[in-house]
Amino acid sequence: MTGIRGRTSNWPAVLRVSEEYTMSAEVNFFIDDKPVQARAGEKILWAALDNGIEIPHLCAEREREEPFGACRLCFVEVEGRDLPVLSCSEPVAAGMRVHTRSERVDRLRRTAFELLMSHHDLDCKNCARNRSCALQKLAGTLKVSLRPKRFRKLPTEAPVDDSHAAIVLNPNRCILCGKCVWVCNQAGRSGVLDFVFRGLRTRVAPFRLEPLGDSECDDCMRCVDSCPVGALTRKKDPAESTSGPPGPLEQQQKA
Repeated sequence: MTGIRGRTSNWPAVLRVSEEYTMSAEVNFFIDDKPVQARAGEKILWAALDNGIEIPHLCAEREREEPFGACRLCFVEVEGRDLPVLSCSEPVAAGMRVHTRSERVDRLRRTAFELLMSHHDLDCKNCARNRSCALQKLAGTLKVSLRPKRFRKLPTEAPVDDSHAAIVLNPNRCILCGKCVWVCNQAGRSGVLDFVFRGLRTRVAPFRLEPLGDSECDDCMRCVDSCPVGALTRKKDPAESTSGPPGPLEQQQKA
């Protein structure tokens, strides 16, 4: 860029350095009255987790440039704001005061969880993720039942795809968090999985709805590793149930 009297301007470089400095600077703020520090521009969710403060979430991936914001579980209150905000998309600011619990936040999280469970094939004892499932953990954290009665149970009747040599895709257990789609399209770069259909019929499936075993899946297994529930599992996972007496969450499921 040419400046006054034909001199070359360094403004683009200066602006880039300034932006990098701003994003790397640390800011001080409060979460639940605890003083914390985080990189300027960091999202509240990751700042909280880095400081040992738990905020429920299902769909957030730190590496994603744009938060997905599908699960609606990570609401927090920020002083000065009229309404709760999603901590996965709200950046921190100097002096900010964040509250991870409030009557409104708890109500929003419970409602979001109950809506998820109203369209989920709940069969814990026959699920490979039993006792390592994010939904079971959330039920305990939020102190809600895995079988909420507030919303009508919606049918989950999509066919299970076991055509792949190593992976089982069960759309009826999918919570549409988008993690497998993101990792398949970004980290894995094979681009096999995507969302199909709309509304209540939305589910994850290979391109053109072809069987997973006939797709161009490169067997990286990152989709399985990213799934927080039992929608994508390894065929070699231990039997679809675990031995021993039922735990408290399984007893809750039967209630």
